[in-house]
Amino acid sequence: MSAGNGNYDAIIVGGGPAGVSCAVWLARLGFAPLLIEAGDTIGGLCRHNPYKDDWNASLPGMSGVQVADNLALSLAQASVQTWLSGRVESVQRVHDGFVLKGSAFAVAPRAPYVVLATGVRARGLGCLSDFGGTAKGLLVGPGAHVVAQDFRGKRVAVLGGGDNAFENALYALGRGAASVQVYARSLRAQKQFVRQMSPDSITHGSYVVDAHALTVNDQAYDVIMVFYGWEPCVEFAADLGLQRSRQGFIATDMQTAQTSCAGVYAIGEVAQRQHPCVVTALADGVTAAKAIQARIEAAA
Repeated sequence: MSAGNGNYDAIIVGGGPAGVSCAVWLARLGFAPLLIEAGDTIGGLCRHNPYKDDWNASLPGMSGVQVADNLALSLAQASVQTWLSGRVESVQRVHDGFVLKGSAFAVAPRAPYVVLATGVRARGLGCLSDFGGTAKGLLVGPGAHVVAQDFRGKRVAVLGGGDNAFENALYALGRGAASVQVYARSLRAQKQFVRQMSPDSITHGSYVVDAHALTVNDQAYDVIMVFYGWEPCVEFAADLGLQRSRQGFIATDMQTAQTSCAGVYAIGEVAQRQHPCVVTALADGVTAAKAIQARIEAAA
């Protein structure tokens, strides 16, 4: 993977809705962005979401995978240079901007501006191999691995009190689970979801999980699904010393999306600037692109 002398107007790290939006706007504004995606496809979490997203008013009825396909198409039509399978390992400040390094890079790309759009990953139980549903019977976070699970006749425990927990509990019931018990230390889900569960299928308060034995409060289950929210994927930017929110997300200026490090922007779910969804992520990308445009043109 290489690209001339490795210089760009801006480097966007992350190929989800926020990163793609920022890259496309910069390209169409006449600049030379580089988008780097750690995975082998564009789309971020959308790429792993097989459900229809009726919350997206501009694309009703489209699945996350279809949204991801459209994001990739937008990049191609805007002629954005894109590196796939390009995991960034570090971001280093230099006199004229930033250099990004990674084992997959033949040429270390550099730019005066960097945009962090690396999104989030599901919080697990903290035990080995729980992320992504790799432990047998343990499914962490929403996505395709939940759809692939055969729930028929299974005893299912759902950990978490938010919308994702209750939506997936209802999904398991609709797919033939013998029983579904939700364990919620606090109830935060929409009432419309909570009302669809019988009161005796919700345990409200503290509980004890044994992930290896697949038990909750000593009750055995065939499947345990974990929905403990999200954490930002920004370990590679640790050297920048970026300020964080109390929840651990990147703190930004609301008007520009700039972080505490001048020249570095954070958009989408990695910053949790707005309610997390595809539409707000796209808007975040536009915010950062316009802020970078203003900086570049002011310096010209």
